[in-house]
Amino acid sequence: MFSKILIANRGEIAVRIIRACKEMGISTVAVFSEADRNALHAALADESYCIGPAEAGESYLREDRIISTALISGAQAIHPGYGFLSENAHFASLCRKNAIAFIGPTPESMDELSDKAIIKERMEKAGLTTIPGTPVLKSAAEAVEAAEMIGYPVMLKACSGGGGRGIRPVFNRDDMASSFAQAAAEGEAAFGDRSVYMEKMIAPARHVEMQIIADEDGNVLCLGERDCSIQRRHQKLIEESPSPAVSKADRAQLIEKITKAVKEIGYVGVGTLEFLLDRDGKFYFMEMNVRLQVEHCVTESLTMIDLVKWQIRIAAGIPLSFKQEDIPFKGSAIECRINATSPGTLGMLHVPGGPFVRFDTYLVSGTAISPYYDALLGKLIVYAGTREEALRKMKAALCELVIEGIPTNIEEQLRIISDERFMNGSYDLTFMGS
Repeated sequence: MFSKILIANRGEIAVRIIRACKEMGISTVAVFSEADRNALHAALADESYCIGPAEAGESYLREDRIISTALISGAQAIHPGYGFLSENAHFASLCRKNAIAFIGPTPESMDELSDKAIIKERMEKAGLTTIPGTPVLKSAAEAVEAAEMIGYPVMLKACSGGGGRGIRPVFNRDDMASSFAQAAAEGEAAFGDRSVYMEKMIAPARHVEMQIIADEDGNVLCLGERDCSIQRRHQKLIEESPSPAVSKADRAQLIEKITKAVKEIGYVGVGTLEFLLDRDGKFYFMEMNVRLQVEHCVTESLTMIDLVKWQIRIAAGIPLSFKQEDIPFKGSAIECRINATSPGTLGMLHVPGGPFVRFDTYLVSGTAISPYYDALLGKLIVYAGTREEALRKMKAALCELVIEGIPTNIEEQLRIISDERFMNGSYDLTFMGS
């Protein structure tokens, strides 16, 4: 097992990883930008180092500075969290070159699976149904030809996209040229990759994802699904597990197919397979995220399995100590993402309490929201024996949560979970009008 780990991230996920390390008796090294000098993750870690100015491109995305810090501090491993360098195969290779363990999949696995067109081909061969689509498109003219064969409406997607970026719906050929250019430009700006592919638009549909974990011994386990259909502009707002739209029989069948597919591609680490679920109950594989998801804590609350600790153990070569039949799928867990809606400085913070209420955050008194990073302030998660009880618990927790000085979306989240469509579980990706 590692004795010291560097966390190459910031915000609530850096705090989450540091806490897991402390519970495992592992020393931690934090890196921070000048904007995060007084951040909670920098204070909680055993050692903290400034790696550059506020801009992520000059700090959290500087591979050389992070590797140098790991070497200077004597860290044996690097945990990338999510975002930033978490799916960067070059960074994982650089870790290996410097004899530092990368807590995540191998660079070869990341290189292959990060390309959404390639992973679709692999998963289709492994037996999963995929959305009708294309390989990488060379031009807008080629995209027009493909769309006429597939049938409008279609979705243009950046091959290296993520977090809802690089996605453009296209409803007719007149919009193709501008949409193609926009998807390519956004993919290049966010990921350094202009390549774009196309998929048939499945609508109406729900966004359902399955959490998996796999070790070096070839053991693959599925930790259940999360329903992530409450989204605005492809950005998730609420997640819950299990999905109210997935039956016990459908879950068992999906777990069997996914286990087989993940074994066939030889994946090691935690990962998430994302699907669209249509009105007829058919699952269409979309993509695989080869990292820890923002919403991993929903699965943790439902299964009582600490995904961050298991990431670390697997990277250290420790095999999984439980089997598929040991994983409970009982009760209901719901997460609301609490976002800042504009800049501000935290005055008072009151976190709700009670059994099975969790708030993952980096907020402390005086925290200023930086314009350089995303708007996520924290994640409010509740668990209860039934979905009805979990909904009541979430309403109570949202009403109790107080964040003064920073405008937030707490009231919006209350409106969503109080909506009849959410309460009866009939919602889909059209819920937020996008």
